Amino acid sequence: MTKLSMTFPKQFSSKLPAVLGGDHGGVVAAVRIQGMIAPHGGGIGRHVVTAESVDEQLVRAFTTDHVKAVALVINSPGGSPMQSEAIASRVRGLATKHKVPVLAFCEDVTASGGYWVACAADEIYAAATSMVGSIGVISSGFGFVDLMNRVGVERRVYTSGTEKARLDPFLPEQSEDVEWLSGLQSSMHELFRDWVTERRGAKLDTTNDLFNGDVWLGAQAHKLGLVDGVGGVRTVIDERFPGAEIEFVTPKRPLFARLGMPFPDPFGMDGVVSRLAWARFGL
Repeated sequence: MTKLSMTFPKQFSSKLPAVLGGDHGGVVAAVRIQGMIAPHGGGIGRHVVTAESVDEQLVRAFTTDHVKAVALVINSPGGSPMQSEAIASRVRGLATKHKVPVLAFCEDVTASGGYWVACAADEIYAAATSMVGSIGVISSGFGFVDLMNRVGVERRVYTSGTEKARLDPFLPEQSEDVEWLSGLQSSMHELFRDWVTERRGAKLDTTNDLFNGDVWLGAQAHKLGLVDGVGGVRTVIDERFPGAEIEFVTPKRPLFARLGMPFPDPFGMDGVVSRLAWARFGL
């Protein structure tokens, strides 16, 4: 029996897997997690991430033809704990279902909820100048009681539950409300700590307090076990998956964006909150 062999031109062989006589090195599908993580988008054009907004990209990434791995390229100061948890859970579910490894890459900032998402990866990498960590919980607000008194405005609140108006910014702060919030934050912090410990395990340097809300640059984060190495997307992918192509899975652009029309944000508060979140890291 004569063995049949075929030779394809380079432009075709590079698109075919080895089993068909090609030299396709596979694909690493990359998804950007860019911006504050929030329960809603805050207007088209704003860099805000929700579990819903990134879901379609994640599904496409894990089902890409010839996929060798999925890369999460993260640049986020954090945000909603629930949305962060939902994104991380979705990543793990898809990785298990499709048996595809996940690598996370920290850009300028991968902090708080951003780091929660990064821990969904099997390996985490950071640049030397990346800011990583902020494993903690923060709540902030304003008190307007003196201002209300000064302008002569009286606040009236009617509730059917004694604790319904906790931490109302127009009412005097109550010590029992602050104590209640502290308890809530402690429980949330414990969940965050448990997740990081579960995902990073023995890699963590337990001689240091890694859960005090601090952030570290990439090299120090590596020493502490928060990341697996210092390096960028292309450098690490070329080393881990030689010959693989990096394909960024981009989100579908909404109609307003395709038409070049900004989506209105009548009060501008989403932009203010996002700006404050980035400002904590000097960005």
